[in-house]
Amino acid sequence: MQITLELIKELREKSGAGMADCKKALQESDGDIKKAIEYLRKKGAAMATKRADKIAKEGAIKASVNSDNTSGVIIEVNCETDFVAKGDDFQNFAQSVADTSLISGTDSLEVLLKAKGGDGLTIQENIDGMMGKVGEKIEFKRAKLINVPDGFVAFYIHFGSKVGGMVGIKGKFTEELHEIGKKMSMQVVAMNPISVKREDISADVIEKEKEIYAIQCKNEGKPEKIIDKIIQNKVEKFYQENCLLEQEYIQDSSKCVGDLLKEYTRKTGEPAEVTAMVRYQLG
Repeated sequence: MQITLELIKELREKSGAGMADCKKALQESDGDIKKAIEYLRKKGAAMATKRADKIAKEGAIKASVNSDNTSGVIIEVNCETDFVAKGDDFQNFAQSVADTSLISGTDSLEVLLKAKGGDGLTIQENIDGMMGKVGEKIEFKRAKLINVPDGFVAFYIHFGSKVGGMVGIKGKFTEELHEIGKKMSMQVVAMNPISVKREDISADVIEKEKEIYAIQCKNEGKPEKIIDKIIQNKVEKFYQENCLLEQEYIQDSSKCVGDLLKEYTRKTGEPAEVTAMVRYQLG
């Protein structure tokens, strides 16, 4: 069968592969578009084996939330170079991975790689296709699903898609409260808290901090009688710096993040509580 320019263009539109790769795929498939697409995917799978030892440290953080905002997922997909990561093709691909992950209702990578998207292909098949297209190792690194049936999910992805945050809030959905949720997600991205509230931090972590503070005090020659007080103050500061609700709010240093919810509840009479938090940064 004659491989026409029109046929090559059609395959290029459907697969996103380069003209030369499309021509080769059509030649190997006797002009059959469906077989040519399969050929390109297999090429990507073969490339995965070839580039298995390469490091995929660039990529994108993406998020997807369902129509009633009760469920959301944040994911990380990696590639080898920043050049590929910045391209619209990769950014759109990464978003499609997030969208498919949300529909699947799980954050198990083993399950997600087998999940099918709107195009009828699994995430793994689309990864293979993308690898064949860009010539780099592509890796679905991680995913986190947050469900809040009695509330909602809000998120913020920073410009460039290299870092993102998501929070789950228990409470009646309103545009105002949702906006607070987005601001909290921005706080998570900017200040990297390790927990929502101090009760979520394990006793082992606090004991380790106390040990460090005690050594610091002795090295600085602090009087024995005030060491316990110093340690207590340092632990309190640790909570304020590392617990989301106790952190100084990045948009108004006169209040802490938890004040946003308290002010909202006082004004509306509606209770609101942060139930979950996640922050993803490339690498």
